[in-house]
Amino acid sequence: MTTYVYDFIEGSREMAGLLGGKGADLAEMARMGLPVPPGFTVTTEACRVFLATGAPPEGLDDEIARHLAALERAAGRRLGQVDDPLLLSVRSGARYTMPGMMDTVLDIGLNDLAVLGLGKTPERERFAWDSYRRLVQMFGSTVMGVDSALFEALIGDLEREHEAADDSRLDTVDMIRLVESFKDLIAERTGEEFPQDPAEQLRRTVLAVFSSWNGERARTHRRREHIPEDLGTAVCIQSMVFGNLGPDSGSGVAFTRDPATGRPGVYGEYLSNAQGEDVVAGIRNTVPLQRLADLDPGSYKELGAHMARLEGRYQDMCDIEFTIERGKLWMLRTRVGKRTAEAAFGIAAQLADEGLISPSQALDRVDGDALAHLMSPRFDTSAPDVGEVVARGVPASPGAAVGAVVFDSAEAVRRAGAGEQVVLVGQETTPDDLPGMIAAQAVLTARGGKTSHAAVVARRMGKVCVCGAGGITVDLARRCLTTADGVTLTEGTVVSVDGTQGVVRLGAVPLAESEVTQYFEAGGRAPEDEARQIVHDVHRLMALADSARRLEVRADADTPEDAARARRFGARGIGLCRTEHMFLGERRPLVEAVILAGTDAGRTRALAALMPLQREDFTGILEAMDGLPVTVRLLDPPLHEFLPDRTELAVRIAREEAADRTPAARDRELLAAVERMHESNPLLGLRGARLGLVVPGLVAMQVRALAEAVVARKRAGGDPRAEIMVPLVNDARELRLVRDEVDAVLADVSEESGIALDCPVGTVIELPRAALTAGRIARDAHFFCLGTNLLTQTTWGCSRDDAEAAFFPTYQDRGVFERSPFETIDREGVGRLVEIAVAEGRASRPDLTIGVCGEHGGDPASVHFFHAAGLDYVSCSPFRVPVARLEAGRAALSPSSADSSA
Repeated sequence: MTTYVYDFIEGSREMAGLLGGKGADLAEMARMGLPVPPGFTVTTEACRVFLATGAPPEGLDDEIARHLAALERAAGRRLGQVDDPLLLSVRSGARYTMPGMMDTVLDIGLNDLAVLGLGKTPERERFAWDSYRRLVQMFGSTVMGVDSALFEALIGDLEREHEAADDSRLDTVDMIRLVESFKDLIAERTGEEFPQDPAEQLRRTVLAVFSSWNGERARTHRRREHIPEDLGTAVCIQSMVFGNLGPDSGSGVAFTRDPATGRPGVYGEYLSNAQGEDVVAGIRNTVPLQRLADLDPGSYKELGAHMARLEGRYQDMCDIEFTIERGKLWMLRTRVGKRTAEAAFGIAAQLADEGLISPSQALDRVDGDALAHLMSPRFDTSAPDVGEVVARGVPASPGAAVGAVVFDSAEAVRRAGAGEQVVLVGQETTPDDLPGMIAAQAVLTARGGKTSHAAVVARRMGKVCVCGAGGITVDLARRCLTTADGVTLTEGTVVSVDGTQGVVRLGAVPLAESEVTQYFEAGGRAPEDEARQIVHDVHRLMALADSARRLEVRADADTPEDAARARRFGARGIGLCRTEHMFLGERRPLVEAVILAGTDAGRTRALAALMPLQREDFTGILEAMDGLPVTVRLLDPPLHEFLPDRTELAVRIAREEAADRTPAARDRELLAAVERMHESNPLLGLRGARLGLVVPGLVAMQVRALAEAVVARKRAGGDPRAEIMVPLVNDARELRLVRDEVDAVLADVSEESGIALDCPVGTVIELPRAALTAGRIARDAHFFCLGTNLLTQTTWGCSRDDAEAAFFPTYQDRGVFERSPFETIDREGVGRLVEIAVAEGRASRPDLTIGVCGEHGGDPASVHFFHAAGLDYVSCSPFRVPVARLEAGRAALSPSSADSSA
């Protein structure tokens, strides 16, 4: 029979898939001999059965009962006994941390009788009723579905009645009042009483954890983090220990290194006379963890020793939750801690320097998304007007963000959906705020610290966050906040949030380049000693990636300026130079002349006028990339895209005729051309190689411009390495016809100049038929470049612009795919065509060079796929070149990540 329940001591951290991340980490600490309150874990397999059938697995109740009986025997107390009962906590624990999962339920086992036994002495009365209050509140909201805000409102009413700053100032009578008010609220809202049977409390909580896997918050988080839908969650059931027994008790969160910067040391927060949920909820302001050294030196020393052991065991920064009960330290949780992008690079570099991890492990601890975040702008506080400081708080997640103040998640989502940047503001955040946090540019809370819900989730998402801005007062009813100086900011007021300094300024502060971007702009040379540590860390890890990667990284660049920047950013050539971008702006009339030419002679004259301009562009690009390959794609889009808008022309002519004026002859010519060339689906029309075969002279003009640019660079002493790429080939004969024309022009220019020209000719594989017949096409191609954007459109049968706006969001919501196939390569469909093209192309021509161009080339997960598929290079926009370099190195050192990155 399948085992669905494991005692902590039976598991290990390697069993995270079965026990969930929380259960596996608790098991690891138990195996290490750390002081872990005993308990057991219900597996993710049990959850999957529940999700599939709507009922728990057969025999699960009996398994839980057996493990609970063993727990009771070891504790010498029973669940539900009237005198000093055993109480339990129940926590969800998926394989990956998921803030959208069900909240913890503490103190299971209390009821109207057991609370009297728990508080049998006067000094324990308030503690007992506080614990009962917590159970009814947590169970009522998370299991029975009562809006958590209603419970908080009752607490707020009582705090205002007593003019108490928080619930820690309420006495035993107040706690009793809250318990009764909470039970009345539950009965009113649900039509049933709060359950008095501890066994029923436990069973319903376990099933609620299972059900929460498909809750909207959890699904939102999984979509954002690309977590598979079928993993399920485990359930951790554990003996309660109490941090709310008085001043010699408390709870805290500790990090073995600073999660914001990565600096080593003891970081965290502690709250006396509190349960762990009080710390992370941010409802009471904590003290720095170092204060524990004065409050309880013995526990502080013991905690430090456990932290060192855990970091050594996990070989990474650990995030630890603990409780002190009457001077006894208990370890409730550890995990590899979430961190900012800056901390990720810092910790990886430090651990490698300390010899705890290898270079490949160091690269595995960072990723392209984190690097992209480090390259994002920061506030330019040297600007003349940087705005008045309206709030100061804890710098919980670094970065710079500007947005309009909003006070609830729904408004954040609404405004962001309309294209507005917003800052979510509240007293604190809860898991219900997850959609708003995703939509917002930054989060600002009046309470909480670096370990509050807002801080932890913001760091995980890479969002800017300032917590514990105690000088502000948030008024949700009036939808405004008031600063310490009495200034009121209403909803919609624009503020600038500096998560690095913990400062909020009024208005939009100008942005400046990050130090990391400046490092790449300077060519990625070794930074000066005085540079910020993050620049040194990035340099160290980029050097590791570059030394390890097999994939070459090129850039998509169409101007000399873009080419030069790409080279500074580390590109080893240009994988895609789009010639159509050279025909826009002031040059558009020349293209119009080509289209409108009624004779071959007229078209030849128009093309001749364009050629020197293209030659100049090519010369500058070849100079910027001297000694490196520059792949030039011949004109690809349909010609009508270079003409004015059809409707605009028709309206202009109609207005002239309505005013009894004669429309301009050129407008009539242009409209006739637009009508003649209009296509219902230009994606599949007269473009690419077809265009070159149908419009005489178009290929020859472009090839001659490029060939003469190569000659000019050679005469100037340069080392130009131009490659010619034929777009949208669907059949080997198309490529052969275009290549014959290309070869003839190259031969003519070589003969005219007396300079030998070696310009390889290849093609873009961007249609399914081309991929399936790649073997035949390769016989006439020196190289392949995979155009995965168009290949995705033609494979999925949809236009990117239309699909992403029309139905892709619904597809993601309904699980058709986790990520847009235009952002990350569709491995099963488009990826299969890529693999076929690579295999058939190389079978026909073993020396065939194969790359990929477009934004897939800079997407981290796609880079891993292209490495595994055996490509020679990826090409992406200049700003994504560092990301692609890093991911190419990670793929080379960690081949297995090709699967895990999906």
